[in-house]
Amino acid sequence: MNETIINITVPPGKKKERIDVFLAHQIENASRNKVQNAIKQGFITIDGKPIKANHMVAPGEQIIVTLPMPPPPDAVPEDIPVDIVYEDESLIIVNKAAGMVTHPAYGNYSGTLVNALLHHIQSGLADTDDPMRPGIVHRLDKDTSGLMVIAKNEKALHNISKQFSERTIDREYWAIVWGTFPDKKGSIEASLGRSKSDRKKMAVRDDGKPAVTRYEVIEEYDGLSLIKLNLLTGRTHQIRVHLASEHRPVFGDPTYGGRRIVYGAITPKRKALINNLLEHLPRQALHAKTIGFTHPGTTERVFFESDLPDDMKFLIDQLKKHSTG
Repeated sequence: MNETIINITVPPGKKKERIDVFLAHQIENASRNKVQNAIKQGFITIDGKPIKANHMVAPGEQIIVTLPMPPPPDAVPEDIPVDIVYEDESLIIVNKAAGMVTHPAYGNYSGTLVNALLHHIQSGLADTDDPMRPGIVHRLDKDTSGLMVIAKNEKALHNISKQFSERTIDREYWAIVWGTFPDKKGSIEASLGRSKSDRKKMAVRDDGKPAVTRYEVIEEYDGLSLIKLNLLTGRTHQIRVHLASEHRPVFGDPTYGGRRIVYGAITPKRKALINNLLEHLPRQALHAKTIGFTHPGTTERVFFESDLPDDMKFLIDQLKKHSTG
């Protein structure tokens, strides 16, 4: 049985908080109950000493979490509907639905896109270094919808992965965001890394990895905007963090501030409309609309495009209907 060791330093200025609460926000798929059980079994120490679940963390403390990890099971086929846009002997283009996780991972081994595709493709997907990620060369967040390319064989996997690493893949996203933009076209350049206060989130950090997002405004709706975005890099949560750092979070984003009304003065009628739309859209209004790349088999440049999902179409229709512009 393998083990995972996580080292966490409590950041400067951190207010006192129970360690089980603190770690539940720091470790993916963790809960207070899981943390408490790990503490009881001696898997969590501070400055090399065992602690209790009611310990109050303090800035500068070094927390070491040692978790025994069973070997992951192989991803198994599951009869789950999936929207396949295109398929040939080399690859598959899918239009991933919001709410679907891309591939199995610790604590979430079923119901993913990989499980669905393994059922659809009897010959299997391309092997990768991770048995839980066959065919996967890039990901979309669980609650981001849109186009993904999946490799069916090793040649396609290596070829498309190289195109991603060399940044020759064309990707366009559409998003509805809070606020408007002084310039209708522009770019956001800010390095990204793990948040020091919450390891499940990303943040703009001077010591992070370089990231560039280009945007163009399509329409505006009384303090909200429909924009299209192109990624020059592919960092985790890049679009969501970049827009939030500009005080224009993606509408509905529960992680980066998109579920609270961002702009100031607002009429009661407008507030009621926005709250109703947030209830209708329990996710970030972000969709991977197009993808283009050089086909690994034919060497031709190919492009695929998808319609916006119904929830985003409804949101746009309502914003247009009630816009004063």
